[in-house]
Amino acid sequence: MVDTSVELSGWRLDNPVVPASGTFGYGNEFKDFYDINILGTFSFKGTTREPRYGNPTPRIAECTAGMINAVGLQNPGIDAVISDELPRLKGYFNKKVIANISGFSVDEYAYCCERIDRAEQVGLIEVNISCPNVRHGGMSFGTSPESAAEVTRAVKTVTTKPVYMKLSPNVSDIVAIAHACVETGADGLCLINTVLGMRIDVQRRQAVVANTMGGFSGPAIFPLAVRMVYQVAKACAVPVIGCGGVQSARDVIEMMMAGATAVEVGAANLVNPYACKEIIEALPAEMERLGIEKLSDIIGIIE
Repeated sequence: MVDTSVELSGWRLDNPVVPASGTFGYGNEFKDFYDINILGTFSFKGTTREPRYGNPTPRIAECTAGMINAVGLQNPGIDAVISDELPRLKGYFNKKVIANISGFSVDEYAYCCERIDRAEQVGLIEVNISCPNVRHGGMSFGTSPESAAEVTRAVKTVTTKPVYMKLSPNVSDIVAIAHACVETGADGLCLINTVLGMRIDVQRRQAVVANTMGGFSGPAIFPLAVRMVYQVAKACAVPVIGCGGVQSARDVIEMMMAGATAVEVGAANLVNPYACKEIIEALPAEMERLGIEKLSDIIGIIE
């Protein structure tokens, strides 16, 4: 019998498969497809201080081996998440969740993290300093070591739960930014978020998405994600959650061999609502084929 369990900062997960923020809502849309309690956990929709309606439509563009999204952090705001979404979640999910927090200022990050830190259903906080789909926030904090460190320091001052900083691939040196986060207290790191991309409708002679550019995700970015996870995991002595283009159980294992302790699945959920279920069900057989008894044994085995 193989062992699929992993541990994130003292939190044991039955398996490493975690739907990524922004692709799973608060779980409500997926609970009618399958029992989502089979998941390791999930990262809920990126949450800000105030409600956000997001960017104008169209927000999605299909691409070869991926997609571009420019949703723009649409969410009901931190108060509604705490008063409405988390209580509703108790009715269909009996595990703790990852709270994804976004912001447009250091103060906003700190405020939201302090509020969500008190929620008993939250196992760890994932701080998104890497969203490419909003102006004057998100990715702007994750593109320099100094800004990343400032946000990390601020949220760690007001929280008691593990804090994982979600990093952007749209930088020249992701290791330097990872180091800055760890040196200022990050308990773990999550990478990568989407790559900044663009599509043009040549017939209409305009950008496909109303925001002009957006986050490119899907299988096309998987090798990039594996490379960055490998670099960061080798450089930083904290757990890493790997994300980017994961579609299969073999992808999960590859990401873990690169250094990821858990693996988030993003765009695949939007193509196939059963994606995470199928990956979890395929993991044991894939482990047996590869001679893996415990998934935790393969984390970061690539030298």
